[in-house]
Amino acid sequence: MTDQGTIVHIGGYTAHSGGRGEGIVAARRDPETGALTPLGTVAVTPSPSFLVRHPDRPVLYAVNELSEGEVSAFRVGPDGDLDPLGTRPTGGAEPCHLAVAPDGRHLFVANYGGGSVAVFPLDPDGVPGERSDLVRHEGRGPDPQRQEHAHTHMVSPDPGAGPLLAVDLGTDSVYRYDLDADSGRLVPRAPRVRTVAGTGPRHLARHPDGRRAWLVGELDGTVTAYELTGDGALHQRGRVPASERTGHVQPSEVTVGADGRFLYVGNRGVGTVAVFALAGELPELVDEVATGGEWPRHFAFAGEHLYVADERADQVRVFRVDRVTGVPTPVGEPVPLPSPTCVLP
Repeated sequence: MTDQGTIVHIGGYTAHSGGRGEGIVAARRDPETGALTPLGTVAVTPSPSFLVRHPDRPVLYAVNELSEGEVSAFRVGPDGDLDPLGTRPTGGAEPCHLAVAPDGRHLFVANYGGGSVAVFPLDPDGVPGERSDLVRHEGRGPDPQRQEHAHTHMVSPDPGAGPLLAVDLGTDSVYRYDLDADSGRLVPRAPRVRTVAGTGPRHLARHPDGRRAWLVGELDGTVTAYELTGDGALHQRGRVPASERTGHVQPSEVTVGADGRFLYVGNRGVGTVAVFALAGELPELVDEVATGGEWPRHFAFAGEHLYVADERADQVRVFRVDRVTGVPTPVGEPVPLPSPTCVLP
């Protein structure tokens, strides 16, 4: 029997979204070398573009990024196999991100096309029930192509007792919500945080200390640093470029390393992961590493390795991260996988 800790699940785009995948792929990870061995498609499901696990049940959730969005739940077997537990409509188009409340009782979904946040209660086994809320954002931004209306891109529950943060690319905003756990409804907490117009905020990373956060701007290629207070208020400390490369920079994922010393930003268009030191007031660029493709859509840490999914190069690249400098170095050859958009160790 395989140790579940060595299994990685990879989501991606299927033909429903112009992709080449068939569903969710499982791979075995060698903790020593970082090497990935694909085990094949373990769930045939349409465009599972983002994946997340339940905090204490062997359950995996995937958004199905369709014009009529869905969320699917699967029981995870010891060798990474996935058993369907059910699918629910998200109430909006193109869901692109999801997260489980820290207590494991609710699932939050960001509907990108619908500009909304959906909430699903989870039973004791982690199975989603009927949707308990759907909150729609209103407004637009200065970019007529990308900000014609709200586009919720991420949901970020507070690891403690603070509010849920919902990042909206279309309205240049981060919304705060308190969850009424009994009714499963979201209570807006005013005011919403507004970014610089045209930022197009995509993803947010929290520091393990709970007092800092960083937001990447997909449209203006920036990283905005915030002080994060206990009530989920974000106070801007400043902004830095997400990349020093020339060309069209479109940041994707942002993550803080496990020891809290470095921030990592994926840059599509220029095909890099930028590494920033977090010792000062603002993130300071340490290095910018080529990923071997131009479209690093998502990445995730597992131990001392970093796994980068390049959606357009049809590959996942493995890096070993230097513990002292924080800089990733590629290991071995890229692993061919069709249209990968999310890596979940």
